[in-house]
Amino acid sequence: MFDLSRREMLVSGVIASAVTAATPTKVLAQAAEGASATAAWDLKDLFPTDAAWEAERQAILKDVPALKAYQGKLGSSAATLKAALQAQSDINRRTSRLYTYASLKADEDRRVAANQERKQKAQDVFTAIGEATAWTNPEIVALGASRVDALIAADPGLNKFAFGLHDTLRQAPHTLSPGGEQLLASAGTPLAGPQDIRDQLVAADIPRPTVKLSDGREVRLDDQGYTQARSAPDRADRKMVFDKYWASYKAFENSLGAALGAQVKGALFSAKARHYDSALQAALGASNIPEPVYRSLIAETNRGLPVLHRYFALRQRMLGLPDMGYWDIYPPLVKSDRTYSLAEMRQLTSEAIKPLGPDYVKLFLDSSAKRWVDPFPRPGKASGAYMDPGGFDVHPYLLLNLTNKYDGVSQYAHEWGHAMHTMLANKAQPFELANYPTFTAEVASTCHELLLANMMVERAKTREDKLFYLGQIMENYRGTFFRQSMFAEFQLAINDLGTTGEGLSGEKMAGLYLDLLKRYHGPNVRIEPDYASEWSAIPHFYFGLYVWQYATSITAANFFAQKIMHGTPADRDRYLAVLRSGGSDYGYSLLKLGGLDMATAEPYQLIVSSFSKVLDQAEALA
Repeated sequence: MFDLSRREMLVSGVIASAVTAATPTKVLAQAAEGASATAAWDLKDLFPTDAAWEAERQAILKDVPALKAYQGKLGSSAATLKAALQAQSDINRRTSRLYTYASLKADEDRRVAANQERKQKAQDVFTAIGEATAWTNPEIVALGASRVDALIAADPGLNKFAFGLHDTLRQAPHTLSPGGEQLLASAGTPLAGPQDIRDQLVAADIPRPTVKLSDGREVRLDDQGYTQARSAPDRADRKMVFDKYWASYKAFENSLGAALGAQVKGALFSAKARHYDSALQAALGASNIPEPVYRSLIAETNRGLPVLHRYFALRQRMLGLPDMGYWDIYPPLVKSDRTYSLAEMRQLTSEAIKPLGPDYVKLFLDSSAKRWVDPFPRPGKASGAYMDPGGFDVHPYLLLNLTNKYDGVSQYAHEWGHAMHTMLANKAQPFELANYPTFTAEVASTCHELLLANMMVERAKTREDKLFYLGQIMENYRGTFFRQSMFAEFQLAINDLGTTGEGLSGEKMAGLYLDLLKRYHGPNVRIEPDYASEWSAIPHFYFGLYVWQYATSITAANFFAQKIMHGTPADRDRYLAVLRSGGSDYGYSLLKLGGLDMATAEPYQLIVSSFSKVLDQAEALA
C-alpha cells in the first residue's frame, strides 16, 4: 500500500543545475555575517532529545513484526482491512518523523559521524517496514476490484485509503507474489550501488586540479570550486576552468560510464521484474503518467531551440564577445551589487506572492517568523537547499545556504514555495493523501520564483536593473526548461540502448551527450569535446528517470504564474486547489483539474513563447 522506498522524494529541493555545490566562501561569509555557528532551526518539535529519538526508533522496530499479523486476512472484513491499513499508515507516519529528525541532524554537520549513523538507522527502519509489508499489495490484487470496492463501501473509514487501494489494483499486472515483492524490497540497497560508487569517486577519488585565476586567486576545481569559478569575469579564466575541470572527469570516463551503465541495467532489471517493457514505462507507469507527456516535452523543446539560440546570440552581444563558447554561459548579463538581508528576502517574497491572496500571504508570514529555517552556510553543513515536510504532525523545515545576492532571494522564495505547498496539502488532506507526487512537487516553488522575478522586473528603476532581472528569468528558462529537457533526452537515449541490449560505455555516453550539447546550443556556441564529460557530473542520472520532471514542473509553474498574474481570481483558486489536493490523485490528473494537459504541445509552446517575450524585452534594452 505504501511505497516506503520513496521517502527521499518527500524532500523537495532547488531546481537542479549541473552540479549541486556550495556557494563561494567569501560571499557566504558576507551573507552569514553575525549568523550562529550552529543550526538556526529548532528540532525539538520533532524530538526533544537524541535519547527520545532513539526510544522511538526502538519502539517502532518493536511494532514492525505486528504488521505481519494481518497477512492473509485483508479480505475477511472491512474492519480488518481498515485496521491493517491504519497500522501501516501509523507506523509510516511515525517513521517519517523519525527519519526527518535524523536527516536534518545529519545535514547540520556532515562531519559528525554519530549523526550520519543515526540517519542510516532511520533508513534501515524503512527497509524493515518495507520487508514486513511486502505481502500487502499482492494480497490486495488477489482480492480483486469487486471485493475491494465492496469493502470500501461497507466502511466510510476506508475512504482515505481508497485512492491507494485503487492504485494498487491498477498496477496489478506489475505486482509480484509476496516473495517476489520482498525480494525486490531487499534489492534496494545493492541496486543503489552505482549511485554510491559514483558519489564516492566524485567526492573522494578523482584528483582535482588547482588553477590560478588572473586576479591571483587559487581555486581547487572540485564541484564547489568549479561552481565558484565558472562565472569568472575574465574569459580566459573561464575557458581554463572548463578545460581543467571537465578533463578531471574525462580521466575517469570508463569507471563513471560503467557505474551509469550498471544503473541503467539495474533500472531495466527492476522494470522487467515488474513486467514493464522498459525503465521509462516503469517510471511513468508507477505514477500513471501518459508517455506522451515525456515525448511531448522532448519534441516541443526541440522545436523551441531557435529561441534558445536567440538567447545565446543576445548573451554574446551583451557580454561583448567576438564569439560564443560553452564557458560563456554562466557570467551574468548585467552585474548587480545589490545585497539583501534575510528580513528583506522575507519581505520581498511576501510582496511577490500577493497575487495568491491575503490568506496565502498571512500563512507565509506567520510560518516564516518561526524557527523552521537554517538559512546560512557554515563549515560541515550540507550544501544546496531543500524543504523537508518535517513529519505530517509537525511542520516543514528548510535547509538553505543563502548568499546576500539575488540568487539568495530566489532560493529563499523557491523553498518557501515548497513549504507552502506542504502546509496547504497537510491542512486539506489526511496523512494518507497529503504527500504530493514528484510530478507536481516543483510547481509551487518555481511559481514563487517566477512571481518574484517578474515583480523585480516591474519595480526596476534603471535599464541595468531591468536587464539584470530579465537575465535571471531567462537563465531560469534556459537552466530549468531547456537544460533539464536535454538531460531527459540523454537519459531516454541511454535507457533505450540498455533496453535493446546495446553495450554502454563512458565513451558512448560522451558521444551521445556531445551531440545533444551541440544541437541544444546551436552552431554558434563552441563546445570542446572534453565538455561532453558533463554527463558524469550530473548526479540525477544515477537516481533513475525523474529529472525530466524539473522541466515539466517549470512548464506547469509558468502556465499557472501567467494565469495568476494576468488571469482572474478563479484562475488563482484553481491553482491553489491543485496545491491543496496534495497526493489525492495522480499528478497528471491534478494538473488537468487545474486546466493544464501536460500530454499536449500547448504548455510547452507557452513556456517557449514566454521565454521569447522576455527575450524581446531584453533585446529592446540591450
